[in-house]
Amino acid sequence: MTENRDTAGVIAPPPLIALAAVLIGVALDWLLPAYVLTVLLSLQVRIALGVLLMAGGVALAISGRSTFVRFGTNVNPYKPSSALVTTGIFAHLRNPMYVGLAFLVAGIGIALASDWTLVMLVAAALLIHFGVVKREELYLEAKFADAYRRYKSQVPRYGWPWHRVDHHRE
Repeated sequence: MTENRDTAGVIAPPPLIALAAVLIGVALDWLLPAYVLTVLLSLQVRIALGVLLMAGGVALAISGRSTFVRFGTNVNPYKPSSALVTTGIFAHLRNPMYVGLAFLVAGIGIALASDWTLVMLVAAALLIHFGVVKREELYLEAKFADAYRRYKSQVPRYGWPWHRVDHHRE
C-alpha cells in the first residue's frame, strides 16, 4: 500500500548537496590539483569575486527564506507547502534559495582556488535540478493547479530571461 504524502519527495536536502559539492571538490583539489583558478586569477581577484558571489548567494537565500517565513509556509522541502509564494524575490525567480546555494558554492570554490569545487557545482546543480526542483514543480502543480501553472509561465525558474524559449520542453 502506498502512502500519499503532502511533500515533493526530494532526493536530498539541497544544503547537504551543496556541502557535499564543496567537500568533494576540496578533497579532489588536494588529491588531483589542477591550478586553473590559481593561474587565471590573482589571489586578490579570487577573494573579491568569491566574497561577492558568497554575499549574493547568502542574500538570495535569506530573501527567499524570509519570504517563506512571512507567508507561513515551510522552508524544509520534507514538509508540506501551505502557500504558493509569488511575491518578493519569488516575483523574479522561482528558486532563489537554490540559486543562492549555487552562488555560495561558486564563491567558495573561487575564493579557495578550488577548481574541482566548480566542477562539483555542475554535478550538484544537476542533482538539485532533477532531484529537487523538478519534483517540487510537480508537487506544486498538483497542489496549487492553475495558480502554479500561471506563476510558472510568468517567472523564470532560475532568474535568466530565456526561460520562455524552452518553456514547452519542461
